[in-house]
Amino acid sequence: MKKTRDIILEVSKRKYHVPNPFWYFIYYVVGRTPLLGAKYHPSYEIIDKLPKKGAAFIIWNHQSRRDHTFIATAAWPRRVNIVCEYNEFFRGHLHWALKMNQILPKKPFCLGDIAGVKAMTSIIKQGGIVALSPEGNSSNFGNNQPIVPGTGKFLKHFGVPIYCADIRGSYLTNNKISEEDRIGKVSYKQYLLFSPEDLKNMTPEEIEDKINLTFKMDDYEYNKTARIKFKPSKKGGMATNLHDMCFKCPKCHEEFSMIAEKDEIKCLKCGNGATLDQYYDFHPFDDSCIIPESPLKWVEQERMDIIKDIRKDDNYSMSFDVNVGMLPRDHYLKGHATSEPYSKGRVTIDHSGFHYRGTKLDNTEHNIDIDWKYLYTFNIPTDLTYFAIYVKEEYVEFNPTERVTVKALLLVEEMHRLHVNQWKNFPWYDYMYDIK
Repeated sequence: MKKTRDIILEVSKRKYHVPNPFWYFIYYVVGRTPLLGAKYHPSYEIIDKLPKKGAAFIIWNHQSRRDHTFIATAAWPRRVNIVCEYNEFFRGHLHWALKMNQILPKKPFCLGDIAGVKAMTSIIKQGGIVALSPEGNSSNFGNNQPIVPGTGKFLKHFGVPIYCADIRGSYLTNNKISEEDRIGKVSYKQYLLFSPEDLKNMTPEEIEDKINLTFKMDDYEYNKTARIKFKPSKKGGMATNLHDMCFKCPKCHEEFSMIAEKDEIKCLKCGNGATLDQYYDFHPFDDSCIIPESPLKWVEQERMDIIKDIRKDDNYSMSFDVNVGMLPRDHYLKGHATSEPYSKGRVTIDHSGFHYRGTKLDNTEHNIDIDWKYLYTFNIPTDLTYFAIYVKEEYVEFNPTERVTVKALLLVEEMHRLHVNQWKNFPWYDYMYDIK
């Protein structure tokens, strides 16, 4: 009898080592050619080189899915084990390359990801270099988000040098509004952030505070000075799908009334709108239009509205229909699929937590209830049309039938901060919580 394959078990039991020189050299060479890294016109400033031997971490402000090629190129000739989202190991066109280059799996925002910690630990014990994004996810809106709680304790435990890779322009090159590239320029700067002595003398909280401050960024604001032109594909446009992020009209305050196509975003209710140029600058249709300074500033206003709404209404809730997907165990995903259909149902987010009531394909119940102690944000793997969480360490993907992901994300984060606040917002955003 043929034995059934179990990819989940295979990934969990895989032994990791420093990448093979041959495969890593191919990875490095491809990263320096127009096939991958060179087409983004990266510039590299190496202030502190990686040690010729010995263990270290590289941590970076995770701007986009393209960051890995810049890290691998800058680290050469050291071979780096880059940490990647666990669910990517189940995609048919990626799993072989991930295995050959000894990419390490990590379950973002999963409290029980022992396998991911073991994988990183094994590389450090071998004297290797682990490239890790403490934010847990690439940027959703063009800025950094607070790093995962516990990062300071984790890094302090190993006591090895921590290098920072400071990346700018990568989000504007490839963001979660559109999966297509907008070719411009990317800036990469590498320097030593913590020495072993620094880690020994600092508390975990001090380490986390320094990382959050170091990572502070706004790629839209960055380009106000850099003035880099980002060119979309002929079939795309600068504003296409921007309504996923900027879902609330700043003028009439109607939610989900915005529509963005090509280079234009406008409100279908009141006509408020603007064009978005190749520098990511808004140009309002006329003087009557009310448009925020940037897409990020637009989202920040949406966040403030949610903060105010949930604090004024103890019965506040949001519900929406979803199709739920899970990862297959016995085969890889095909094409651009990120999961396979598992159930259909309805999500409700309220003051008591995150709730899902659904029906599986076999007509049995599929219910999920998570308290705000155990959920503080979503993982958004590729774009803003869907999100994922880990339930009992299993990847569960939610595909809303309407474009509501960003509002749901902001609501989850601010419900957590209202009721638990372990994953705190930045001090420079304290003004958002000054409710009057």
